[in-house]
Amino acid sequence: MELTSKQRAQLRGLANGLDTILQIGKEGIGDNLVQQANEALEARELIKGRVLESAMLTPREACQTLARLTRSEPVQVIGTKFVLYRESHSKEKKDKIVLVKDRKKPNPN
Repeated sequence: MELTSKQRAQLRGLANGLDTILQIGKEGIGDNLVQQANEALEARELIKGRVLESAMLTPREACQTLARLTRSEPVQVIGTKFVLYRESHSKEKKDKIVLVKDRKKPNPN
């Protein structure tokens, strides 16, 4: 699922109030971190992570790699922090993040 710019902006706004729950250090991205990220995405849909100075990855590389391994969408990377989104399949309908729909302009023909 590819996010539109409006959806990305909506998720960035929601991520402002989130605490950082993932930290990537010198060990990089291992199986434990991927499992932790998967569980957090399933529970919360939107998570914020941080790349420590000791890490061998840049924040952008870490975000892209983790997004690929968890089948999630990168929302943003700012400084050492990044945000990932993946729709949860186990959450109740009322608790899910509802993404804005892009309205298409009517065709003049």
